[in-house]
Amino acid sequence: MLFSQRIAHLEPEGAYIVLAQAQAMEAQGKKVIHLEIGQPDFETYANISLAGIKAITDGKTGYNPAAGIPELREALAQDIGRRRRIPVSADQVVVAPGAKPLLFLPLLALLNAGDEVIYPDPGFPTYLAAIEVAGARPVPLPLDEESGFDLDLNALDDLLGPRTRMIVLNSPANPTGGVLSLETIERVAEIARERDLWVLSDEIYSRLAYNTEAPSIISQPGMQERTILVDGFSKTYAMTGWRLGYGIVPAPLAQKLSLLLVHSVGCTATFTQYAGLEAITGPQDQAEAVRQAFQKRRDRIVAGLNDIPGFRCHMPQGAFYAFPNVKALNKSVEDLAQYLLENAGVALLPGTSFGANGDGFLRLSYANSLDNIDQALGRIKEAVRKL
Repeated sequence: MLFSQRIAHLEPEGAYIVLAQAQAMEAQGKKVIHLEIGQPDFETYANISLAGIKAITDGKTGYNPAAGIPELREALAQDIGRRRRIPVSADQVVVAPGAKPLLFLPLLALLNAGDEVIYPDPGFPTYLAAIEVAGARPVPLPLDEESGFDLDLNALDDLLGPRTRMIVLNSPANPTGGVLSLETIERVAEIARERDLWVLSDEIYSRLAYNTEAPSIISQPGMQERTILVDGFSKTYAMTGWRLGYGIVPAPLAQKLSLLLVHSVGCTATFTQYAGLEAITGPQDQAEAVRQAFQKRRDRIVAGLNDIPGFRCHMPQGAFYAFPNVKALNKSVEDLAQYLLENAGVALLPGTSFGANGDGFLRLSYANSLDNIDQALGRIKEAVRKL
């Protein structure tokens, strides 16, 4: 069967491949600790679920405007405006079924064949997929481990060219847990203004930053008119399966994204949006409690990883991922991840699942209980001892 060139490069996400392997092992009666999947292990908060149920029983199950219900767009404008200290209007807000469509559709709206997009590597695999589906040329930008996986600004300067059209940022980041410094944000903003570039800022983990706030480039002078801020409800409110994301973009781009949504998904489920409205406008204490729980898990897993010979792990400043350097073990990370799955019963990911610059690293999600994290660390340490 022949397929178009635009999808020839597409591959499944590594997390889902490993998850399937782990589940097959569990079906055979083996105990596996899951540190591969990037999903909060908490239930959706009760007030949010009840709001979604009420919306269904109230008959809010029909079509709605492609860009989202007005109440949610207004609430999101106010929320982002308050948190990022900028004026935001509802006509800049676009709601989608998850954040992923908002990593794809703006690229379809803004890029032409041959345009270049600089994106973080290691980084979320959908960036590369979206760039190539849009017909643009992906330009991977390495991250600096010693600075906690901030952007390598010297490398960024070297990668800029006449065809550069967009820079992708992710902070806090998947897979590294890194948070971009204000210095980096200011430098990227300066480049974008000077070169008339777009910036796509993936901020899905913005509410899961530890010790410091993750600054957003949209707050920099002159950046609202050239920034696509992408966020959603999955991580902060444990709403992965609800499929609810949003973008903050210039109003003219919002109109074009609305058209793309009309002709692709139609609209986002109405009752899901009312659940999201409750998430944004309701009490935030549980979201803060979950953030604090993740911080305790982060501290535990990083300390444990650094106690394993051959592992060296920087302290992540956000998200819920640890990204240890395992180059000292002199083993391919793909083989090491498979070895730990089969011999330790711990599912995790090789860093190469997130790009070539992830070689020499593993990614572990600490969206799991402290007990399971402790068990996993013990199993990994024993398995590595036997290498």
